[in-house]
Amino acid sequence: MNRRRLLQTIAATPVLLPAQQINPSPDETAVLKADSPDSAGQPVRRFFTPAQFATLGALADRIAPSIGGRPGAKEAEVAAFLDFLVANSPRTRQTLYQRGLDTLDRAARTKHQKGFADLSGAEADALLAPLKTKWTYAVPADAQAAFLRAAKADIIRATTNSRAVAEANVAGRRRATGLNPYWHVID
Repeated sequence: MNRRRLLQTIAATPVLLPAQQINPSPDETAVLKADSPDSAGQPVRRFFTPAQFATLGALADRIAPSIGGRPGAKEAEVAAFLDFLVANSPRTRQTLYQRGLDTLDRAARTKHQKGFADLSGAEADALLAPLKTKWTYAVPADAQAAFLRAAKADIIRATTNSRAVAEANVAGRRRATGLNPYWHVID
């Protein structure tokens, strides 16, 4: 028997299954309950230290706060998403974030004797002064200003494209257009 004939015979041979598997009774049919992936658990911090993560969360909340009932960075869990994103980014981006968050927290401790996450609005705004400079295409020469600029862009993008904002748009606060794509932290 040649190979072609063997393959034709195998393909034409029916697979025999026991009768109970072909026609299960109605009471034996499995009922699967669909559930949201969000109910499985909280995202796990992967990359930043606890102090860096707290600083990032406070920075995100200062840059994209909740306004008028619309979700902000805190409700959108932007810090958890950026932790995931930066953990999977090139080493230069990881270094930019680590050094930037450490420098921001160190400046807060030097000036106000408490971490950036514990600062009031006015105290935090003083440390975020580089964000008030006029925007240009050139990357700022100051490393901290470059970090704040990159972090601001990432925080705004992550907040805007989050599930919380997409659900708020659908809920009637704003007309939904398109498919409302959003990011979701993958564990």
